[in-house]
Amino acid sequence: MKIEISATTRNAQGTGASRRLRKAGRVPGIVYGDSAPTLIDVDHNNIYHSLRKETFHASVLTLNLDGKVEQVLLRDFQMHPFRQQVQHIDFQRVSKDKNIHMKVPLHFINSDIAPGVKLNGGIVSHVMNDLNIACFPADLPEFIEVDLSTLAIGHSIHVSDLKLPKGISVAGHAHAGDAVVATVQIPRGAVEAAATAEVAAAAPAAAAAKPAAKPAAK
Repeated sequence: MKIEISATTRNAQGTGASRRLRKAGRVPGIVYGDSAPTLIDVDHNNIYHSLRKETFHASVLTLNLDGKVEQVLLRDFQMHPFRQQVQHIDFQRVSKDKNIHMKVPLHFINSDIAPGVKLNGGIVSHVMNDLNIACFPADLPEFIEVDLSTLAIGHSIHVSDLKLPKGISVAGHAHAGDAVVATVQIPRGAVEAAATAEVAAAAPAAAAAKPAAKPAAK
């Protein structure tokens, strides 16, 4: 899906200039990578609503800067501490023949039919919500699916178990494949209830096995 952003080159710098831009409904930003950094500004409402979409954070974006189009990635943005206002935004230029590193969201499917959930009443715990990957821009997926259909109680799915799309590799440290993505566990309350029931059931048996007290000597 093609996502296009319109931007304008800005010349004024500094806190005062940025404040005036924000009052005018614009967001100051920067584009960097492969060539000299360029100061830009974008429409606040458009960028605010775009940032609320998951795909905007994990897609190669088309930046239309003063009529010139280039491919970029969203790299950072700052929000006002308590207002729904974007303060600043950063984009990085990408080249089609160079690998990029991105965090891509994980979409969990089939949790309702996982044996640990369906048969044992377990709860799925999402240990990871995104994955750091490396690929060429054209291969960047919007998300990666995590199939939980075979996950049993007490078991986990690791990064190495994921079916990655063609051209995608896991980025990060050498042991990234061992990282846990999701697990199914028995709810804590159920464990405590079972332990309480076991203790209660054992109490009568323990009382019956206890030898009767001997009568006191006269």
